Amino acid sequence: MDAADILTPEALARADAPARRQAFIRFAVETGVIGFGDFTLKSGRQSPYFFNSGRFEDARALTLLGSFYAAAIVDSGIDFDVLFGPAYKGIPLAVAAGSALLRDHGKSPGIAYNRKEAKAHGEGGRIVGASLGGRVMLVDDVITAGTAIREVLPLIDDAGGKLCGVLTALDRQERGSGQLSAAAELAAELDVPVLSIATLADLENWLGAIDDAALLERVRNYRQRYGTDASPAEVTP
Repeated sequence: MDAADILTPEALARADAPARRQAFIRFAVETGVIGFGDFTLKSGRQSPYFFNSGRFEDARALTLLGSFYAAAIVDSGIDFDVLFGPAYKGIPLAVAAGSALLRDHGKSPGIAYNRKEAKAHGEGGRIVGASLGGRVMLVDDVITAGTAIREVLPLIDDAGGKLCGVLTALDRQERGSGQLSAAAELAAELDVPVLSIATLADLENWLGAIDDAALLERVRNYRQRYGTDASPAEVTP
């Protein structure tokens, strides 16, 4: 099945993981979420591509994005009670994924997100939505250094909850502080699965499929310089 043929919530819920990964890359490129050029990352690295989840900016895009997240969550087999989206980009991701879990898979988890600063009036506190007292699945867009995720771990701990998994849209498969990828380092540190809808390798496969040899070479050169083939799953118990 062609990647374009499964870009509906109903088809995504039925598609296998390889088909969804290629469909996600195409979807992200067509919406401008994955852009190509010369980009300076927070790390100072010069990248030939950039992933900006803020470009999922209309109802159709967010609906499909939710279906991609929901299908990957179901595939993971991880048992959880609450979807948690770290502020700010994680907030619409948790809402979209939770809505898709109900619509496409008949599952209704709690949904929560955090405020950057505690609210001093009204209900107060930093958590909005469901209690984080159970098993928590965290959703985010990409992992660069894992800083945003580490910052919210005390909120889960304080609520008596337990982080049971992390799901991102794209694993850039770049080295972190050592030889493992940043995602693999985070998985080892937190002792939880760190998963993704798609990876840099999937982007390379898509570029090969559309026969863009020049751009594929740039991406491969970047991965050769900064990347790793180590998967988070390889270091997760």
